[in-house]
Amino acid sequence: MTTRTRTMAAAIAVAAAVTGSALLGASSAASAATSASHGTLTVSNGTKYVLINGHQVNFGVNVRDLAWSPNGAQAAFIDGSGNLDIANPDGSGRVVVAKNPGNQNWSHPTWQVTAKDTQNGIPAKDNLIFAARAGGESRLKYISAKAVHGTPKTLSLYGEPGPGGALPQTGNVWPNAAGHYGTSVYANDHTGDVYIRDDYLRQQGGKLTQGSQPALSPNEEEVVFVRSVAGHDHVLVEDFTHGNHIKDLTPHATTDYTEPAWSPDGKTLAVRTPSGTVTLPADGTGHPAKVTSTVGLAAYRP
Repeated sequence: MTTRTRTMAAAIAVAAAVTGSALLGASSAASAATSASHGTLTVSNGTKYVLINGHQVNFGVNVRDLAWSPNGAQAAFIDGSGNLDIANPDGSGRVVVAKNPGNQNWSHPTWQVTAKDTQNGIPAKDNLIFAARAGGESRLKYISAKAVHGTPKTLSLYGEPGPGGALPQTGNVWPNAAGHYGTSVYANDHTGDVYIRDDYLRQQGGKLTQGSQPALSPNEEEVVFVRSVAGHDHVLVEDFTHGNHIKDLTPHATTDYTEPAWSPDGKTLAVRTPSGTVTLPADGTGHPAKVTSTVGLAAYRP
Protein backbone atom coordinates (compact mmCIF):
# COMPACT_ATOMS: atom_id res chain seq x y z
CA MET A 1 0.00 0.00 0.00
CA THR A 2 1.34 3.45 -0.89
CA THR A 3 2.68 5.36 2.12
CA ARG A 4 1.11 8.77 2.58
CA THR A 5 2.27 11.40 5.04
CA ARG A 6 0.15 11.82 8.13
CA THR A 7 -1.63 15.11 8.40
CA MET A 8 -0.76 17.23 11.43
CA ALA A 9 -4.26 18.26 12.49
CA ALA A 10 -5.06 20.23 15.60
CA ALA A 11 -4.93 18.35 18.89
CA ILE A 12 -8.13 16.65 19.99
CA ALA A 13 -9.93 18.52 22.76
CA VAL A 14 -12.20 16.30 24.84
CA ALA A 15 -13.51 17.39 28.23
CA ALA A 16 -12.40 14.87 30.82
CA ALA A 17 -15.32 15.44 33.13
CA VAL A 18 -18.13 14.81 30.62
CA THR A 19 -20.81 12.63 32.17
CA GLY A 20 -23.51 12.78 29.53
CA SER A 21 -26.16 12.89 32.21
CA ALA A 22 -27.53 16.42 31.88
CA LEU A 23 -29.83 17.16 28.97
CA LEU A 24 -29.76 20.71 27.65
CA GLY A 25 -32.63 22.55 26.02
CA ALA A 26 -33.06 21.65 22.36
CA SER A 27 -31.80 25.01 21.08
CA SER A 28 -28.73 25.03 23.34
CA ALA A 29 -27.81 21.44 22.46
CA ALA A 30 -28.32 22.03 18.74
CA SER A 31 -26.13 25.13 18.93
CA ALA A 32 -23.43 23.17 20.72
CA ALA A 33 -23.53 20.46 18.04
CA THR A 34 -23.40 22.93 15.17
CA SER A 35 -20.47 24.80 16.69
CA ALA A 36 -18.57 21.64 17.65
CA SER A 37 -15.02 21.87 16.41
CA HIS A 38 -13.66 19.33 13.99
CA GLY A 39 -12.06 16.48 15.91
CA THR A 40 -14.88 16.46 18.48
CA LEU A 41 -15.61 13.08 20.06
CA THR A 42 -19.22 11.88 19.77
CA VAL A 43 -21.01 8.86 21.21
CA SER A 44 -24.24 7.24 19.95
CA ASN A 45 -25.99 4.64 22.09
CA GLY A 46 -29.32 3.79 20.42
CA THR A 47 -31.31 6.58 22.08
CA LYS A 48 -32.44 9.87 20.54
CA TYR A 49 -29.58 11.65 22.27
CA VAL A 50 -26.10 11.76 20.75
CA LEU A 51 -23.24 13.03 22.90
CA ILE A 52 -21.59 15.81 20.87
CA ASN A 53 -19.13 18.34 22.21
CA GLY A 54 -20.00 17.27 25.75
CA HIS A 55 -23.74 17.85 25.27
CA GLN A 56 -26.67 15.55 24.61
CA VAL A 57 -28.17 16.47 21.22
CA ASN A 58 -31.70 15.28 20.41
CA PHE A 59 -31.85 13.86 16.86
CA GLY A 60 -35.59 13.23 17.05
CA VAL A 61 -35.21 9.50 16.33
CA ASN A 62 -33.19 6.76 17.93
CA VAL A 63 -29.62 6.83 16.64
CA ARG A 64 -27.39 3.76 16.42
CA ASP A 65 -23.91 3.35 14.95
CA LEU A 66 -23.41 6.99 14.01
CA ALA A 67 -20.55 7.74 11.58
CA TRP A 68 -19.42 11.13 10.26
CA SER A 69 -18.81 12.08 6.65
CA PRO A 70 -15.14 12.85 5.85
CA ASN A 71 -15.82 16.60 5.90
CA GLY A 72 -17.83 16.39 9.15
CA ALA A 73 -20.87 18.01 7.53
CA GLN A 74 -23.26 15.06 7.95
CA ALA A 75 -23.81 12.01 10.11
CA ALA A 76 -25.01 8.61 8.90
CA PHE A 77 -26.73 6.20 11.28
CA ILE A 78 -29.30 3.46 11.69
CA ASP A 79 -32.56 4.86 13.06
CA GLY A 80 -35.05 3.26 15.43
CA SER A 81 -36.94 1.68 12.52
CA GLY A 82 -33.78 0.05 11.19
CA ASN A 83 -33.45 2.46 8.25
CA LEU A 84 -30.25 4.08 7.03
CA ASP A 85 -30.41 7.85 7.60
CA ILE A 86 -28.22 10.91 7.22
CA ALA A 87 -28.64 14.19 9.12
CA ASN A 88 -26.89 17.43 9.95
CA PRO A 89 -24.69 17.60 13.09
CA ASP A 90 -27.61 18.98 15.13
CA GLY A 91 -30.01 16.25 13.96
CA SER A 92 -31.87 18.49 11.51
CA GLY A 93 -32.34 17.79 7.81
CA ARG A 94 -32.76 14.05 8.34
CA VAL A 95 -33.13 11.98 5.16
CA VAL A 96 -33.90 8.26 4.90
CA VAL A 97 -31.27 7.13 2.40
CA ALA A 98 -32.52 3.54 2.38
CA LYS A 99 -35.64 2.12 3.99
CA ASN A 100 -35.20 -1.26 5.64
CA PRO A 101 -37.50 -3.73 3.84
CA GLY A 102 -38.11 -5.62 7.06
CA ASN A 103 -36.67 -8.82 8.52
CA GLN A 104 -33.18 -7.33 8.18
CA ASN A 105 -30.77 -5.95 10.74
CA TRP A 106 -28.65 -3.13 9.35
CA SER A 107 -25.56 -1.94 11.20
CA HIS A 108 -22.41 0.11 11.20
CA PRO A 109 -22.59 2.44 8.18
CA THR A 110 -19.34 4.00 6.97
CA TRP A 111 -18.67 6.71 4.37
CA GLN A 112 -16.71 5.92 1.21
CA VAL A 113 -15.86 9.24 -0.41
CA THR A 114 -13.29 9.61 -3.21
CA ALA A 115 -12.55 12.32 -5.74
CA LYS A 116 -12.84 11.80 -9.48
CA ASP A 117 -9.63 10.47 -11.03
CA THR A 118 -9.70 11.53 -14.69
CA GLN A 119 -6.29 10.05 -15.45
CA ASN A 120 -7.35 6.54 -14.44
CA GLY A 121 -10.97 6.89 -15.52
CA ILE A 122 -12.35 6.45 -12.01
CA PRO A 123 -15.56 8.32 -11.12
CA ALA A 124 -16.04 10.13 -7.84
CA LYS A 125 -17.71 8.14 -5.07
CA ASP A 126 -19.99 9.29 -2.28
CA ASN A 127 -21.29 6.02 -0.91
CA LEU A 128 -22.39 4.51 2.35
CA ILE A 129 -21.28 0.95 3.07
CA PHE A 130 -23.01 -1.03 5.82
CA ALA A 131 -23.70 -4.56 7.01
CA ALA A 132 -27.11 -6.14 6.38
CA ARG A 133 -28.09 -9.33 8.19
CA ALA A 134 -30.97 -11.33 6.70
CA GLY A 135 -31.85 -14.98 7.01
CA GLY A 136 -29.07 -15.48 9.54
CA GLU A 137 -26.33 -14.25 7.18
CA SER A 138 -24.64 -10.87 6.98
CA ARG A 139 -23.47 -9.23 3.75
CA LEU A 140 -21.90 -5.88 2.99
CA LYS A 141 -24.15 -3.46 1.11
CA TYR A 142 -23.60 -0.03 -0.42
CA ILE A 143 -25.71 2.87 -1.64
CA SER A 144 -25.18 6.45 -2.75
CA ALA A 145 -25.23 8.83 0.19
CA LYS A 146 -27.41 11.12 -1.94
CA ALA A 147 -30.15 8.50 -2.37
CA VAL A 148 -33.63 8.95 -0.88
CA HIS A 149 -35.45 5.72 -0.04
CA GLY A 150 -32.97 4.01 -2.34
CA THR A 151 -32.23 0.33 -2.78
CA PRO A 152 -28.82 -0.86 -1.56
CA LYS A 153 -26.68 -3.21 -3.64
CA THR A 154 -24.39 -6.01 -2.49
CA LEU A 155 -20.75 -4.91 -2.33
CA SER A 156 -18.46 -6.94 -4.55
CA LEU A 157 -15.61 -8.75 -2.80
CA TYR A 158 -12.78 -10.01 -4.96
CA GLY A 159 -9.22 -10.95 -4.18
CA GLU A 160 -6.48 -13.50 -4.37
CA PRO A 161 -7.51 -16.79 -2.73
CA GLY A 162 -5.74 -17.26 0.58
CA PRO A 163 -5.06 -20.37 2.66
CA GLY A 164 -8.78 -20.55 3.41
CA GLY A 165 -9.81 -20.21 -0.22
CA ALA A 166 -11.73 -17.36 -1.85
CA LEU A 167 -12.86 -14.34 0.14
CA PRO A 168 -16.04 -15.13 2.10
CA GLN A 169 -19.14 -13.49 0.66
CA THR A 170 -21.30 -13.96 3.75
CA GLY A 171 -20.66 -13.36 7.43
CA ASN A 172 -19.08 -9.98 6.69
CA VAL A 173 -19.68 -7.28 9.30
CA TRP A 174 -18.33 -4.02 10.73
CA PRO A 175 -17.16 -2.20 7.58
CA ASN A 176 -14.97 0.85 8.02
CA ALA A 177 -13.62 3.04 5.20
CA ALA A 178 -10.97 5.76 5.40
CA GLY A 179 -8.58 7.82 3.33
CA HIS A 180 -8.94 9.21 -0.17
CA TYR A 181 -8.84 5.99 -2.19
CA GLY A 182 -11.97 4.10 -1.16
CA THR A 183 -10.08 1.56 0.94
CA SER A 184 -12.10 -0.21 3.62
CA VAL A 185 -11.68 -2.93 6.20
CA TYR A 186 -14.25 -5.32 7.61
CA ALA A 187 -14.52 -8.41 9.78
CA ASN A 188 -16.03 -11.82 9.17
CA ASP A 189 -17.94 -13.50 11.97
CA HIS A 190 -17.45 -16.99 10.44
CA THR A 191 -13.67 -16.93 10.08
CA GLY A 192 -12.91 -14.55 12.94
CA ASP A 193 -10.60 -12.55 10.67
CA VAL A 194 -10.19 -8.96 9.52
CA TYR A 195 -10.07 -8.22 5.78
CA ILE A 196 -9.11 -5.24 3.65
CA ARG A 197 -10.73 -4.10 0.39
CA ASP A 198 -8.99 -1.81 -2.10
CA ASP A 199 -11.56 -0.08 -4.31
CA TYR A 200 -9.28 2.33 -6.14
CA LEU A 201 -8.12 0.68 -9.36
CA ARG A 202 -9.27 -2.88 -8.68
CA GLN A 203 -11.83 -4.34 -6.34
CA GLN A 204 -9.33 -6.54 -4.58
CA GLY A 205 -8.95 -7.63 -1.01
CA GLY A 206 -7.42 -10.11 1.33
CA LYS A 207 -7.16 -11.30 4.90
CA LEU A 208 -5.13 -9.20 7.32
CA THR A 209 -5.25 -10.83 10.74
CA GLN A 210 -7.42 -12.52 13.36
CA GLY A 211 -9.77 -10.09 15.05
CA SER A 212 -13.00 -8.11 14.91
CA GLN A 213 -14.39 -4.53 14.88
CA PRO A 214 -11.64 -3.07 12.65
CA ALA A 215 -11.07 0.61 11.90
CA LEU A 216 -8.73 1.90 9.20
CA SER A 217 -6.45 4.82 10.07
CA PRO A 218 -7.05 8.11 8.24
CA ASN A 219 -3.85 7.67 6.19
CA GLU A 220 -4.70 4.01 5.42
CA GLU A 221 -1.38 2.83 6.86
CA GLU A 222 -2.70 1.07 9.98
CA VAL A 223 -5.75 -0.86 11.10
CA VAL A 224 -6.88 -1.10 14.69
CA PHE A 225 -8.99 -4.06 15.77
CA VAL A 226 -10.23 -6.09 18.74
CA ARG A 227 -8.96 -9.51 19.79
CA SER A 228 -9.69 -11.62 22.87
CA VAL A 229 -6.56 -12.04 25.01
CA ALA A 230 -6.47 -13.86 28.36
CA GLY A 231 -10.17 -13.42 29.02
CA HIS A 232 -10.58 -9.78 27.98
CA ASP A 233 -11.06 -7.92 24.71
CA HIS A 234 -7.90 -6.02 23.82
CA VAL A 235 -7.30 -3.31 21.21
CA LEU A 236 -4.43 -4.02 18.83
CA VAL A 237 -3.01 -2.17 15.83
CA GLU A 238 -1.40 -3.54 12.67
CA ASP A 239 1.10 -1.32 10.85
CA PHE A 240 1.19 -1.94 7.10
CA THR A 241 4.33 0.14 6.58
CA HIS A 242 6.52 -1.85 8.97
CA GLY A 243 6.09 -5.43 7.93
CA ASN A 244 2.48 -5.68 9.15
CA HIS A 245 3.75 -5.46 12.72
CA ILE A 246 0.98 -5.96 15.33
CA LYS A 247 1.07 -4.22 18.71
CA ASP A 248 -1.26 -4.66 21.69
CA LEU A 249 -2.34 -1.19 22.86
CA THR A 250 -4.04 -2.52 26.01
CA PRO A 251 -1.62 -5.22 27.24
CA HIS A 252 -2.68 -4.88 30.88
CA ALA A 253 -6.44 -4.88 30.29
CA THR A 254 -8.60 -5.71 33.29
CA THR A 255 -11.81 -4.89 31.42
CA ASP A 256 -13.05 -5.23 27.84
CA TYR A 257 -11.93 -2.62 25.29
CA THR A 258 -14.06 -2.66 22.14
CA GLU A 259 -15.25 -0.64 19.14
CA PRO A 260 -12.16 1.54 18.56
CA ALA A 261 -12.36 4.74 16.49
CA TRP A 262 -9.53 6.89 15.10
CA SER A 263 -9.19 10.63 15.63
CA PRO A 264 -8.84 12.61 12.38
CA ASP A 265 -5.09 13.12 12.91
CA GLY A 266 -4.50 9.41 13.56
CA LYS A 267 -2.92 10.05 16.95
CA THR A 268 -5.73 9.06 19.30
CA LEU A 269 -8.20 6.21 19.63
CA ALA A 270 -11.58 6.35 21.35
CA VAL A 271 -12.64 2.99 22.74
CA ARG A 272 -15.75 1.62 24.40
CA THR A 273 -15.62 -0.01 27.84
CA PRO A 274 -18.47 -1.34 30.01
CA SER A 275 -18.29 1.85 32.14
CA GLY A 276 -17.94 4.45 29.40
CA THR A 277 -15.63 5.75 26.71
CA VAL A 278 -11.85 6.03 27.04
CA THR A 279 -9.16 7.49 24.82
CA LEU A 280 -5.58 6.31 24.40
CA PRO A 281 -2.59 7.18 22.21
CA ALA A 282 -2.62 5.21 18.96
CA ASP A 283 1.12 4.57 19.21
CA GLY A 284 0.76 2.68 22.50
CA THR A 285 2.79 5.15 24.56
CA GLY A 286 0.07 5.93 27.10
CA HIS A 287 -2.69 4.43 29.18
CA PRO A 288 -6.47 4.58 28.61
CA ALA A 289 -8.10 7.69 30.09
CA LYS A 290 -11.83 7.83 30.72
CA VAL A 291 -13.49 10.82 29.04
CA THR A 292 -17.20 10.11 29.52
CA SER A 293 -19.44 7.65 31.35
CA THR A 294 -21.71 7.51 28.30
CA VAL A 295 -21.56 3.95 26.94
CA GLY A 296 -21.95 3.62 23.20
CA LEU A 297 -20.22 3.74 19.83
CA ALA A 298 -17.56 6.45 19.72
CA ALA A 299 -16.80 8.44 16.58
CA TYR A 300 -14.80 11.56 15.81
CA ARG A 301 -16.26 14.36 13.75
CA PRO A 302 -13.54 15.10 11.15
